Amino acid sequence: MAAGSQGLRPLVLGLLLCALNPTVSQGGKLLLVPVDGSHWLSMLGIVQQLHQRGHDIVVLAHEASVHIKEGALYTLKRYPVPFRREDVEAAFIRLGHGVFENEPLLQRVVKMYKKVKEDSALLLSACSHLLHNKELMASLVESSFDAVLTDPFLPCGPIVALYLGLPAVFFLNALPCGLDFQGTLCPNPPSYVPRALSLNSDHMTFLPRVKNMLIFLSESFLCNVVYSPYGPLASEVLQKDMTVQDLMGSASLWLLRSDFVKDYSRPIMPNMVFVGGINCASKSPLSKEFETYVNASGEHGIVVFSLGSMVSEIPEKKAMEIADALGKISQTVLWRYTGTPPPNLAKNTILVKWLPQNDLLGHPKTRAFITHSGSHGIYEAICNGVPMVMLPLFGDQMDNAKRMETRGAGVTLNILEMTSEDLANAIKTVINDKSYKENIMHLSGLHKDRPIEPLDLAVFWVEFVMRHKGAPHLRAVAHDLTWYQYHSLDVIGFLLAIVLGVVFITYECCALGCRKCFGKKGRVKKSHKSKAH
Repeated sequence: MAAGSQGLRPLVLGLLLCALNPTVSQGGKLLLVPVDGSHWLSMLGIVQQLHQRGHDIVVLAHEASVHIKEGALYTLKRYPVPFRREDVEAAFIRLGHGVFENEPLLQRVVKMYKKVKEDSALLLSACSHLLHNKELMASLVESSFDAVLTDPFLPCGPIVALYLGLPAVFFLNALPCGLDFQGTLCPNPPSYVPRALSLNSDHMTFLPRVKNMLIFLSESFLCNVVYSPYGPLASEVLQKDMTVQDLMGSASLWLLRSDFVKDYSRPIMPNMVFVGGINCASKSPLSKEFETYVNASGEHGIVVFSLGSMVSEIPEKKAMEIADALGKISQTVLWRYTGTPPPNLAKNTILVKWLPQNDLLGHPKTRAFITHSGSHGIYEAICNGVPMVMLPLFGDQMDNAKRMETRGAGVTLNILEMTSEDLANAIKTVINDKSYKENIMHLSGLHKDRPIEPLDLAVFWVEFVMRHKGAPHLRAVAHDLTWYQYHSLDVIGFLLAIVLGVVFITYECCALGCRKCFGKKGRVKKSHKSKAH
């Protein structure tokens, strides 16, 4: 009997803890405003966890979305836009093809500017149609959500949150042009915080600091074409003057898919929470198809090759160069590729339209990872301790590759300029040189040594904002200051005026004293001279 009662005690204690745990509460209502593409895919883990914890999730997406589809974890609300899904898919394909065009720098810049302008106009029109959809916006008002979870890469989500009067949680990797720094008002000295696309480390000599400063001064101009229209749009919808910085500064909390194992140390603010590696949480056993591929590789193991969700086919000439390189190594290569198979494809290379990247990287037979250096792939390589051959294509991928290369976790190649021999040698180097494996395992150990998993941390903070209707105690008062108050220019001016006033009064007093002193002596001397005459 005593033994039976003792066996029940842990069960009763566990039930009591569950009952008293404040995070186990009645499910709330969360509005999710995502960005299509890999940004949406990065949110699926947190959506799944929030759904399992009883929260009702509504996802807003336009009808032309490519990756955002109906799901059992959430209710999908679509709204019409003046373009088709085929237009979005064509934009993704053009982006993939564009990175392989080896043209003069000026011509590439002009083409990229035009493409960015076209694509941003498309996305802006989608946001405008959402905000001007009175029926949908009215239904959102009546739904009584507790919070908004959104990716501010496009500032439509923040506008929706402000319109509904709800606290917003931003979920992102980073923002271009330092908008994340502007939104959080986080200090970012260009002396040691490298700017995006600078390829600088945090240890900069004079010339890299000059480069960093030039990018720092010009980045707001470069992003005007994409972000400046959202200010007037928000002002129109919210019926008050708004800037893009106001939209970015409206977040209650920032969930950053970043980690100082990958990124360089820098100042942070209280409402910034780092959940880098959140996409590593979900792992599943390999399917029979992929298990067969891996087992058939023998003692040499496998190499995983993927250029991400946005680039799945490349020009034939470059594909043949890559296929030739892959045929020169001993490992079996699993290559995610949906284009026409290269005619020179070797027997050790298997083309697949999709692969379970994280599950394959976690397999003990995986020897290397050929990646475009997107944040998802980088963190999955770190989590699983797999050295990389990095072929960055665009965006933050160049910086990601540079950071991993400086840490000795992989080799970077220019995909436009590399030869078949370059790629084959790079793969052999990261496999045969044990230092790469040791370095990536060291980073993996640092990344995993933490008190709570990134996914659990992200879920906690989303629920925290939902429970408390925001997190104003974590938001710096700097958001309420004018630019001259923030930089203390009024205080500096006041103190300078006092100093100048004291200096002026002191000078006048000294001058007056001198005039009185030396003036009397002068008059006495003159009177003596007149008497002598």
